[in-house]
Amino acid sequence: MSSAIDWLQHDTGGLLTLAAVSIAVLLLLIIKVKLEPFIALIIVSVGLALVAGVSVEKLVGSPQKGAAQSILETGFGGILGHIAPIIGLGTVLGAILERSGGADVLTSWLLKLFGPKGAPLAMGVTGLILGIPVFFDIGIFILAPLVYVCAKRGGKSLVMYAMPMLAGLSMTHAFLPPHPGPVAAAGLLHTSLGWIIIMGLVCGIPAWFASGIVWGTWIGKRVIVDVPEEFVPEEEHASKDKPPLALIAFIIAVPMLLILGGTFGSVWLTPGTKPFSILVFLGTPAIALTIAVVMAFYLLGIRRGINATQLAEMTGAALKPIGMILLVVGAGALFGAVLRATGVGTALTESMSNLGLPLIVTAYLVSCALRIAQGSATVAITATAGIIGESVAAGNFSQAQIALIVIAISAGSIILSHVNDGGFWIVAKYFNMTVKQTLMTWSVLETILSVVGFAMVLVVWAIV
Repeated sequence: MSSAIDWLQHDTGGLLTLAAVSIAVLLLLIIKVKLEPFIALIIVSVGLALVAGVSVEKLVGSPQKGAAQSILETGFGGILGHIAPIIGLGTVLGAILERSGGADVLTSWLLKLFGPKGAPLAMGVTGLILGIPVFFDIGIFILAPLVYVCAKRGGKSLVMYAMPMLAGLSMTHAFLPPHPGPVAAAGLLHTSLGWIIIMGLVCGIPAWFASGIVWGTWIGKRVIVDVPEEFVPEEEHASKDKPPLALIAFIIAVPMLLILGGTFGSVWLTPGTKPFSILVFLGTPAIALTIAVVMAFYLLGIRRGINATQLAEMTGAALKPIGMILLVVGAGALFGAVLRATGVGTALTESMSNLGLPLIVTAYLVSCALRIAQGSATVAITATAGIIGESVAAGNFSQAQIALIVIAISAGSIILSHVNDGGFWIVAKYFNMTVKQTLMTWSVLETILSVVGFAMVLVVWAIV
């Protein structure tokens, strides 16, 4: 018995067995038992640590020394200090943009710019732009009525207009801050969000075009979905006093530009100088988003007749849904911390490297496997980042290369959305599709987005 335990705790084969069993148990709890992912992650993490021989004091602390340096608290809490303000501020920014009518303004302008024949492209660009400050499912709720109107006026399948928009929302949600997946992976692998923005755009835009515009147009001519009359709004629900387009574009751009300024300022300027300090301060993601939110509160709220009480109520309502997201991210980081502490992550990545697979390919494949098996992109990202974290730290990679590894993980996390993914059912419901039609359209779109995104990662990797 003791020899078997020693094999599990110290031998590469035993550690790999522990990794396989822990992931299998995690998937069983999420898929079959229907346990909330964050609870399942905590159970599996604690169980793995105990079986792998991690001491109780190291895992949970002790009454004498407290729990401040325990794996449980540092693994769970360390990442939340990085991502919680970013996700919270990004959510509030998206809510005020929607409440003010900014989404309608942007979409109406793009529809006029591209004309009736270019309406699918207009919806795609709308999803791409509004997907930056707005969560994926919230983006669908906001833009679905506009998709219905476009399809009704154009007299074509709802799929023709929905797919480009969905591709834009999905790409930004997977590849760009302030969304939880890329933010969490950047924190776990210790790279700048500025580099994530750059690599996310470089790899994500071609993937969006291939999946949303090329595939969306092709499949939209073959899968015909009518727009039910009750789904077409009789009147727009947004504010009658709509803000100007330039103001909306400015508020969306401000945090992105500040973060990029901080990233490049830290590279090009001399540390300790005043310009360096100013750019790094303003480019800190939490500071940049706070500035954007305060600007939005005044320019889109107070100045346009929304009082402080209404803004507070809107903020509270917008923040309610992110609690579960933060718990899942924190528990995923705990799982990764346990994998590192037990040596399972190192054993897994070394074994895959022995098969001749580069780390960036390993990252993508592990993320794909976790995504397909359990459906949650956030779980796939945080677990994968934890598994490969030590190898990334030991690999002497540049910030640009680590950012590409993050994008590879993110690309894997969205592949083949199917019936175990909540987003699958949201798309099916909102766009009046059967399960078969959703598999033929949305599931394939996500797979193309993933594969093309990873192909772009490999191309850029060869250059940097």
